[in-house]
Amino acid sequence: MSRTMIPINHDWKYSPEFKEAFILNTFDDNHFEAIMLPHMNQEIPYNYFDEKMYQFISCYRKHFNLDSTHKGKRIFVDFEGVMTYAKVYLNGHYLGEHKGGYTPFSFELTEQIIYDGDNTLTVMVDSTERDDIPPFGHVIDYLTYGGIYREVNLRVVDDIFIENVFAKPKDILQLEKQLQAEVFISNLSEKEQIYTVQLEIANGDEILGTIEKDITLKNKKETFILSIKNLKDIKLWDINEPNLYQVSVHLILNGQKTDTYSFKTGFRMAEFTPNGFLLNGRKLKLRGLNRHQSFPYVGYAMPKRAQVKDADILKDELHLNMVRTSHYPQSKHFLNRCDEIGLLVFEELPGWQHIGDKSWQQIACQNVIEMIQRDFNHPSIVLWGVRINESEDNHDFYTDTNRIAHEMDETRQTGGVRFINDSELLEDVYTVNDFAYGEKGETRVLRPQQEVTGLKQNVPYLNTEYNGHMYPTKRFDQEERLNEHALRHSNVLSHSALDPHKCGAIGWCAFDYNTHYQFGSGDRICYHGVMDMFRIPKFAAYAYSSQVAPEVDLILEPVTIYSRGERAIAGIAPLTIFTNCDSIQLYDDQKLLGEYYPSYENYAGLEYPPIIIEKLVGTWGMDWNDLKIVGLIKGQEVITKNYIKNPIFTQLSVEVDDFELNAGEMDVTRIVIKAVDQIGHMIPFIDEIVTVDIEGPAKLIGSSTFPLIGGCRGVWIKTTGEQGMIKLVIRSSRVDSVVVEVVVK
Repeated sequence: MSRTMIPINHDWKYSPEFKEAFILNTFDDNHFEAIMLPHMNQEIPYNYFDEKMYQFISCYRKHFNLDSTHKGKRIFVDFEGVMTYAKVYLNGHYLGEHKGGYTPFSFELTEQIIYDGDNTLTVMVDSTERDDIPPFGHVIDYLTYGGIYREVNLRVVDDIFIENVFAKPKDILQLEKQLQAEVFISNLSEKEQIYTVQLEIANGDEILGTIEKDITLKNKKETFILSIKNLKDIKLWDINEPNLYQVSVHLILNGQKTDTYSFKTGFRMAEFTPNGFLLNGRKLKLRGLNRHQSFPYVGYAMPKRAQVKDADILKDELHLNMVRTSHYPQSKHFLNRCDEIGLLVFEELPGWQHIGDKSWQQIACQNVIEMIQRDFNHPSIVLWGVRINESEDNHDFYTDTNRIAHEMDETRQTGGVRFINDSELLEDVYTVNDFAYGEKGETRVLRPQQEVTGLKQNVPYLNTEYNGHMYPTKRFDQEERLNEHALRHSNVLSHSALDPHKCGAIGWCAFDYNTHYQFGSGDRICYHGVMDMFRIPKFAAYAYSSQVAPEVDLILEPVTIYSRGERAIAGIAPLTIFTNCDSIQLYDDQKLLGEYYPSYENYAGLEYPPIIIEKLVGTWGMDWNDLKIVGLIKGQEVITKNYIKNPIFTQLSVEVDDFELNAGEMDVTRIVIKAVDQIGHMIPFIDEIVTVDIEGPAKLIGSSTFPLIGGCRGVWIKTTGEQGMIKLVIRSSRVDSVVVEVVVK
């Protein structure tokens, strides 16, 4: 029998305290709160809260029954992520501990399992900011929240089983390719065994290649190399065609498969060079944003659908080709989706500026090991981050992290994000945060690399942060600030594109995020994103989304709410319009004011520069009329945007990401609520209170009554494990209610 994976995310018991008595099987936990995983130990307000409110020690208990058909097998429990320190017990027996909140860990349960009876898994979770565990030891500019915030599974295998597989596509640019697999096998039987190990690659139901090898397993853990050669008609994994293939490794004894380890991977070649980044031999300018994996109210504790949606937003709405997982390994669901949609990833170990003592550094090195072991089969990941973000040089420590990464994975380069000049380059790629743009007296947007590196020669070079704290901007800020914020992002994208010795630039950041009181705007939010925490775009988002061919996504986004007195002096000029049209026409009350073209002279590096109308043609006087903006391609009208002179709050617009959810595990979807005028434009200065009533097998995340923020707000609902129809009624005092239904199957 092959391995069995049993999700155990339903029906946990939770207490916001921990006592030694909780470990015992005889302890009565009926007064504990019933919860599902993923779970945050304490939901938090949207802003202005004390971040200490989730920094405590809590207890999670799970009762489960394992039937006797599994006797003779090895039973493991696999935790995807627990923040920050965990001690695990089964039926009163101590199993072990794990330090670090961002990487997976496992414990064997075999000796303590009671078959056909009640088993109690108890987890002590310490969510305090412990000085001995990265990223802690000093203040950090983000929150880490608490709890068992990722999924947990039971894994049932034979005494001899596959621990892991690292698939390494070879001969990428040749007509005939090769798949080499490093197979890690554990033999816990304490005796020598002869097995056949089989490597197989498939495209759907079609087997493309297979190879077998007889092996003698002597030690507890051994590694074997298998290669399938002469693979034909393999399509490369690329950002526009992310072709994936199923890889399976089987352990076979006496003709029977005793274990199977399967996953998907892709054939691609990624190389950072002194003259730019190459994907499959083709030069590609990297354009990306940093992502924190946090969400309002529940921090990191969001299930698969929310993680997948974030990847889709970055690729399909913002049209990025890269994301950096600042500043830690992120959800496997997010990375799987990056594989599926062709979004490149720079993944790094946990940390922010601070380097601790030797034992702290040992845990950081272990984090590198766990990160690479979990994620080395993702074709989307093209760079390992092996340096604590924005830390000072530390020769011995970073020699170790680089050595570990190269020994474990010779197929990828390493980077290490710094913000100091003349930093020692131990990694393969000089990755650096460049915040020159906006510094006092600094006129350059990005500095030349040799000035930063202090080296005489060019090296592989990637900008990993820009803007961010240099110009924090709220979605509800005044229009001129929103415009400047957006153009700063366009400026960096253009300058990066024009420099052949920069592989690209990754902006800070995609989404606003909660942070400590020492940072942000004092309300526990850093407003550095091009989208807010609900993933609702600011105007700066369109600096990115407009950089796509119009046949993929037609963009016409003027940076204005169209109001006479919102800007200084009055009027809407200079008017920035993010678009991938050839030109736009502007109409005042049906009168053509002029035709306007992209600003190639100011944004020469952009394929689709913004159109900037410095001075509007025509006599406006004291009249204020309706406005129409028409986008043209090859002289033909392809898109139109209208604005009215007298906006009035007319209705609530409600957009639902998903109308069908799954009952099997916790599932979520986002609902975006907007106050709009007569023609559907969001009106940003309304302070309307909205109430969301919910019926059916789901709960709201956060409060059910809240004010709109800049005329708009998102809310997530999460399923409770049952099937049925969810009914949501969204109400406000001035307009009709909106009813939404979502089915849970």
